[in-house]
Amino acid sequence: MDDNARPHRANIVDECLQSEDITRMDWPAYSPDLNPIEHVWDMLGRRIAARQPPPTCLPELRRALLDEGCNIPQDQIDNLILSMPRRCKACIASSGRHTPY
Repeated sequence: MDDNARPHRANIVDECLQSEDITRMDWPAYSPDLNPIEHVWDMLGRRIAARQPPPTCLPELRRALLDEGCNIPQDQIDNLILSMPRRCKACIASSGRHTPY
């Protein structure tokens, strides 16, 4: 199962799936991502992008990711988790299409 993103459709991915006899499930590209960790990754990415100066090499990026990850307030993560019932209701109400989340 994938969301039709280009990296998932690369020839090497198709070849690997075929060699392992894995059948790809239909999964619409507009399907919402309800996994709270995706939103944490987004927060982390925004924090890294806002750093001045930005990381310029892999060791700096690694250090920045660890620093910023430790600095995401726990209440923001808790709020994401607590929002799951509301997110699921919105997803059901929109028949799996776009939601404001």
